[in-house]
Amino acid sequence: MPYGSKSRDTVTKYSLEVANFLLKFDIKLLVVACNTASAYALKTLEKRLDVPAIGVIEPGARAAVRATKNGRIGVIGTEGTIKSGSYVEAIRELDPDIEVYAKACNLFVPLVEEGLHDSPVAGPVVRLYLEELKKKDIDTLVLGCTHYPLLKGPIGRFMGEGVRLIDSAESTAMEVKALLEERGLLNDEKTKAAERRFFVTDSPERFLRVGRLFFGRALERAGLVDVEG
Repeated sequence: MPYGSKSRDTVTKYSLEVANFLLKFDIKLLVVACNTASAYALKTLEKRLDVPAIGVIEPGARAAVRATKNGRIGVIGTEGTIKSGSYVEAIRELDPDIEVYAKACNLFVPLVEEGLHDSPVAGPVVRLYLEELKKKDIDTLVLGCTHYPLLKGPIGRFMGEGVRLIDSAESTAMEVKALLEERGLLNDEKTKAAERRFFVTDSPERFLRVGRLFFGRALERAGLVDVEG
């Protein structure tokens, strides 16, 4: 990381390497949890893989369209996600009359990575990026990056109670479950409890520290791997 500032070709290359590594575990479905990777690489992954691949952009777009009452939606994300126009395109395909306002918030990811998402620093940074967006009278805001839900507190306080925050990850999880049920791939109650295994391509120690923020609990270990090898 960060993926958000990298080119389409680089992100696609990384995504294919990661997907090919995960295929060794006989996976039944791949979730592309990174918004930038979904924007740049999902179509390529869908063509290359023999298992279903789900990104986070279309589920997030569908949730936003369902949520808006005044037809004015904001989208925030990394430079790459916003530059791709993927959210704007996905939302307008669902409803061409909706007005979409997109904004890249480049400091949000490092803010979370450094554990400052709920610190006094967060409020001014949120204001810096979202002040202009707030003036657009949006009633729905898509948090278009895996890190941004950790900033729900300061974002929600700044935007106000009238703006609904859409977490693409939640929408994606629901669609993953629905797809697995549809294809008869969802584990039943008799199946043993899921095993979570984490692999990283650099600095397991940093992942374990930051990962605790996302999972709300300590993570035991992460394996360091070379996906190019």
